[in-house]
Amino acid sequence: MDTFHIPKVDARTQDCITDEQAQFFLDNGFLVVSHVLEGEELARIQAEMMQQVELGMAGQNDDPDYMYGKGTKSGTQVFRRVEYVIDKSDPNKVLLGHPFILRSVEKLQGPNFIPTWDSMVLKMPDEGIIVPWHRDAEKPEGCTDPRPIFNVDFYLDPSDLKSCLWVIPGSNRWTRAEAIERCRREGFDTSDAIPVPLEAGDVIFHDIEVLHGSPSGDGNALRRTVYYEFRPGEIEAEFGPHTREYLSLKQQVLLDCLKRRAEADYVQDKEPFMYAPTGEFALTETVAPSTHRYPHREYWRE
Repeated sequence: MDTFHIPKVDARTQDCITDEQAQFFLDNGFLVVSHVLEGEELARIQAEMMQQVELGMAGQNDDPDYMYGKGTKSGTQVFRRVEYVIDKSDPNKVLLGHPFILRSVEKLQGPNFIPTWDSMVLKMPDEGIIVPWHRDAEKPEGCTDPRPIFNVDFYLDPSDLKSCLWVIPGSNRWTRAEAIERCRREGFDTSDAIPVPLEAGDVIFHDIEVLHGSPSGDGNALRRTVYYEFRPGEIEAEFGPHTREYLSLKQQVLLDCLKRRAEADYVQDKEPFMYAPTGEFALTETVAPSTHRYPHREYWRE
């Protein structure tokens, strides 16, 4: 797939993804945006997330938010993921209000989008845990709404061929059976995939149904990626997996993070994003959240 062309999207020169870039994402299941995070904002998030790396390396086995996997080189437990990073970091709260990101999410999902998941995934130096080929999830059975559910992946470190994400373009349009068959292929086969190396501050939008993964690390540098998932409210309200209460709570989290971004002295947004959901998702009041951590398991539907 050496001739596959990835469009150049630069957050410094545009306020939102274009129609053409949106169509590339819909067709291929991913889109790269460069220079989303820069300067002081990038530095603050990097510092905050390094604190999380240090906590994870120290061992937090009694805390379910910190997750580990078996290293293929050492055979020991290696830190690989931490959940609810918005709650754990003020700069990550400010990040949720990023106007380029939210305008692009709105373009793809409509005005009633909901921030649903937030986490950080790591490749620890020299022994990053393998992420086998997978889909993050399937679109709900019976859902005919064409709007994508997707993650926005913020890269805090450069990624090269030793640590970067690999994707199979267009696999977001495959059937479930086709995706399962491909994931069962032996080893980390990249014959039909492309690597997506990035610089710190770059972003990937990736559809939950696009097949992606990354090989186990060997001589790789640290790679930290913050993931924010967004879902159209209408799809989530009809199919779940969260309750309707969860969606309302996360809307208030988003409003709070937008307020924090407006007050942050280290970001210089040309024009802040205005969250204006409609219909049953319209907001009649603003309620300051008591927490930014709403455990998924407490809001699953029966």
